Amino acid sequence: MILHADLDSFYASVEQRDDPRLRGRPVIVGGGVVLAASYEAKAYGVRSAMGGRQAARLCPDALVVPARFSAYVEASKQVFAIFDDTTPLVEGISIDEAFLDVGGLRRLVGEPEAIAVDLRRRVREEVGLPISVGIARTKYLAKVASAVSKPDGLLAVAPDGEEEFLHPLPVERLWGVGAITAGKLHADGIRTIGQLARREEVELSATVGRAASRHLWALANLMDPRAVEVGRRRRSIGSQCAMGRAGKPKSREELDALLAGLVDRVARRLRAGERIGQTFTLRLRFDDFTRATRSATLKYSTATTATWLETGRRLLADNWALIEERGCTLLGITISGLVDGRSQQLELPLFPDVVHENGLDAALDRVRDRFGSASVTRAALVGRRTGLEMPTLPDPGPLR
Repeated sequence: MILHADLDSFYASVEQRDDPRLRGRPVIVGGGVVLAASYEAKAYGVRSAMGGRQAARLCPDALVVPARFSAYVEASKQVFAIFDDTTPLVEGISIDEAFLDVGGLRRLVGEPEAIAVDLRRRVREEVGLPISVGIARTKYLAKVASAVSKPDGLLAVAPDGEEEFLHPLPVERLWGVGAITAGKLHADGIRTIGQLARREEVELSATVGRAASRHLWALANLMDPRAVEVGRRRRSIGSQCAMGRAGKPKSREELDALLAGLVDRVARRLRAGERIGQTFTLRLRFDDFTRATRSATLKYSTATTATWLETGRRLLADNWALIEERGCTLLGITISGLVDGRSQQLELPLFPDVVHENGLDAALDRVRDRFGSASVTRAALVGRRTGLEMPTLPDPGPLR
């Protein structure tokens, strides 16, 4: 049996915990873009990633507070310590949710429901936060159960009641079904998971494509063999910055500076985790809300900032005509194909007296580690906004 534990409105709950004046009132974390909303604000239709102006129109009485990422990271560490004390089989998904395999604890601790009740009690008493837990035979069902149980709930799906629980739910509950895929399924007369499960996989492939149809049909028919993975390392690292549609279009110089800031951030995270990557992906969102991705794969894996910046600039230049035509409202990058950095082949410097990029990267990393990420920056980034660096789970270290 698997538990999916998910903290409720995490950022907003931390703010309400730390400031009694916010409890029971609609709270929005973040100003320009909503990073999180309390359930009191969600009742008015406020959602994460919503623009601040729209959120203010929907909930004019909301209390807007700035994000305090250090407080969220500390709360996450405390909660994950409770997870790790509950079972050694913990797979973190983000800083506020995880899967826990408790199937082997029956003789030692008790039934999964009792374990979940105790976990929720400890998180409430020791960390002061509400958490919802779903219990099921598979990871997917456990995640759906925790979502259905929110806020601050507990729901167990018995193996003999899986179809009864899952099939009446809307297809949007399926992993991988966003607005576009849901629209295609609705147009084909499929609105519930049960309706999708009764279709043939071949029929679905004509609607959503072969790969998506196989994935969705399997989930709808309760096929999810994935085990809880402990110590799994990230396959990619990325960052992005939304620029909005207001004001004049961003110039090439402005986008180049933003790209440099994102590359600095992601390359530093690579090196901090002793990772190297091989593929660079540029993500663009346009004024009409359409998106495009462009990627390039290097001959060798690297974590060098200069190499990734050169690659990103080349992709940006190749697509500048498209950006000028359609306007850019979001720029994002991802470095993927990650492997252990210790596998990198060392290169002998041709000129020993020259400061090479690897040495420069290491020196800058040490300065930023000691004095803060903003202690050293590019001249082109002074006074510019490169988006918030959202807290993430620490990447498990390489095996020694």
